[in-house]
Amino acid sequence: MANNLRIGIVGLGRLGKRHAEALAFRTRHCELVAACSPVADERSYASAQLGITRVYEDFDTFLADPGMDAVVLVTPTSLHADQTIAALKAGKHVFVEKPLALNVEDCERVLAVAQQRPAQVAMVGFVRRFDPSYLNAHAAVAAGEIGRPFLVRSQTCDQNDPEGFFVRFAPTSGGIFMDCSVHDIDLARWMLNRPKALRAFATGTIALHPALAEFGDVDNGLAVVEFEGGARAVFYASRTMAHGHETSTEVIGTAGKLTVGEHAASDRVVRSDTHGVRHAVVKDFYERFEAAFGAEMAAFVAACRGEAPLSLTLDDALEATRIGLAITRSLHSGMPEVV
Repeated sequence: MANNLRIGIVGLGRLGKRHAEALAFRTRHCELVAACSPVADERSYASAQLGITRVYEDFDTFLADPGMDAVVLVTPTSLHADQTIAALKAGKHVFVEKPLALNVEDCERVLAVAQQRPAQVAMVGFVRRFDPSYLNAHAAVAAGEIGRPFLVRSQTCDQNDPEGFFVRFAPTSGGIFMDCSVHDIDLARWMLNRPKALRAFATGTIALHPALAEFGDVDNGLAVVEFEGGARAVFYASRTMAHGHETSTEVIGTAGKLTVGEHAASDRVVRSDTHGVRHAVVKDFYERFEAAFGAEMAAFVAACRGEAPLSLTLDDALEATRIGLAITRSLHSGMPEVV
């Protein structure tokens, strides 16, 4: 593609604004030409802060804009599948934030439409695959540096939000495992070379936010997934960390192990004084993965321009949803669940 990729974005909330700013100001070979949101303040932001002149309130009208090559969907999860299908049918490349959907059937509908349009890129935002440290670890595992990997322990732990944003989000989030652990699920499959999941067990507790009980959700959860061939994964998700955001992953093999993100350090400075020995920590997921978000969007643009293929597939997103749902069923039933 000789010209810049023309992109429209849907949704300019907390993460949508960051994607939009990256596309508008920091990503090569693309132009952010249109935006869509039902929220007036978000539309005003697109015009005033991003300089976008084609701003839409209605999604269908937005999709009918002939001056777009691709769309980026940063919308509620319940809308992901239908919006992705509509964008593909409109002839656009699509980037959609994770998870692809909250049920397997919707994921399969997206895959069926995408398979009919092989010239169009459809990518789900599993951003950790683009983090330099995770890429380094995956390359080391693939090179056999730790022997045969057989166990992944991975966690997504957010700093406690006393205002409880995620409590308000709970009716549509799919629960803590679908919202948080879906990243860890995808990482585990990636590190273990995409084995088939067989069975899952989960348990959880409400430590600080009793309002989650109404939605059958917890603010701290643990899960174990069994894979074909003997590999296992253990996931921990938390909404209640006191110190900051802490994402970390351990891959254990027959000849060693790799650990990514231990201690949530925001830099390499360690302070030693009368208060003890300590380091600063990252406060949220975006601070931890800002570079990865940039690399992720650059990879999407490159794929749409035909410059580089994507290793991340819609099948990966389908399997992450399938496993996340089995974990969630187990949390509710208290029994192991078949994936």
